[in-house]
Amino acid sequence: MNAAILFIGVFALVLLNVPIAIALGVAAVLAMLAVGGTDSLLNLPIIMFNGATSFPLIAIPLFILAGSIMNTGGISRRLIDFASALLGFIRGGLAMVNIGTSLFFAEISGSAVADVAALGSILMPAMKKKGYPAPFAAAITSSSASLAIIIPPSIPMILYAAMSDTSVVRIFVAGIIPGLLGGLLMMALAYWFARRYQYPVEETFQLRRVWKTFKDASLAFLLPLIILGGIFGGLVTATEGAGLAVLAAIVISAYYGELNWKHLSDAMVEGSVQTAVVMLLVAASALLGHYLTESQVPQTLAAAISSFTQNKYAVLAILNVFFLLIGLFLHSAAAIILVVPIVMPLVHLVGIDPVHFGLVVTLNLAIGQQTPPVASVLMTACSVAKADIWEVTKVNVWFIGVLFAVLMLVTYVPAIPMSLVNLFYN
Repeated sequence: MNAAILFIGVFALVLLNVPIAIALGVAAVLAMLAVGGTDSLLNLPIIMFNGATSFPLIAIPLFILAGSIMNTGGISRRLIDFASALLGFIRGGLAMVNIGTSLFFAEISGSAVADVAALGSILMPAMKKKGYPAPFAAAITSSSASLAIIIPPSIPMILYAAMSDTSVVRIFVAGIIPGLLGGLLMMALAYWFARRYQYPVEETFQLRRVWKTFKDASLAFLLPLIILGGIFGGLVTATEGAGLAVLAAIVISAYYGELNWKHLSDAMVEGSVQTAVVMLLVAASALLGHYLTESQVPQTLAAAISSFTQNKYAVLAILNVFFLLIGLFLHSAAAIILVVPIVMPLVHLVGIDPVHFGLVVTLNLAIGQQTPPVASVLMTACSVAKADIWEVTKVNVWFIGVLFAVLMLVTYVPAIPMSLVNLFYN
């Protein structure tokens, strides 16, 4: 009962436009006072400090910074030029370029919002200039960016690993096949749209131009090889890989002669601000987690659901519905930090692999990034494209359908996310 009042209080504060971190902290402190009195607050600073000193979370500002450097240093533009030369001859090819570049960019930044803000400012005006409707350009940019957060490295995956005490590298590996599958499905859908509405052909295929743009972008292709090769090869941790991404992006941008120090400074400030927001959420959630653990709320929830069913696929269905609803109202970071520690005892109890569940959570929240009223990635895409959110949503519902189809496949065909994990780690 106390836990229900606590969560109602959190959502009431959020609806009153109180920042989520403050809402979590206030609700947790009041709950601790109600149960244990003022003595329960003596360890409050230590709980918050320990919660916010998670080494894997340092990767977040570093990946954001690497993505910003890619955009300002000419790396993103060269990748777009190569993808356009390779796919531009297909009807709707620029839409496929958008998807492909988004997936590649995500291998560096790990952030869907950063993906839209960086690539959308280049690709969406180009698509509109070629005759694509603004709602279609915004929809495909937004949805492909959210799909890309399940391809390593991914900031939501890093947060999930920290909250669930799971191997971040294994979650990264599990995201490779679902991410590529979703990208191919989105490209097929984009081609269907292009054929139906006669979207333009970008240009004729020229092997000479493909080769030229490939040479120009060749150093950029080294970035995922350096980062992911180091992480998956066991040479560096995910956090060290993020630092490596920043260093490699700086060196390559400097080689291209396009490193903009003002933009680099702005990117560092932006990364610091975003990290501060996340870390405040983490610190506040540590208080909430301490109260919930003391009250044994996760164990009570696990017992209640397991008394109804212990079939792990039925439990996954229940949790899918829960996360889809949560995603309507909370940003992905807040949803992971708030909910994952509560449901993990249930996940372990019914025998769901935590790595598999990490992909399920990430895909649910990727859909949440596209569904109003919060829809952080969709809002960013509409802002950049100067398009009405509801007009974009009418088109975007098709691409959300692709995300949902991938979610169902990942949920009920575990071999899709887990085959590479089992190959490399069993």
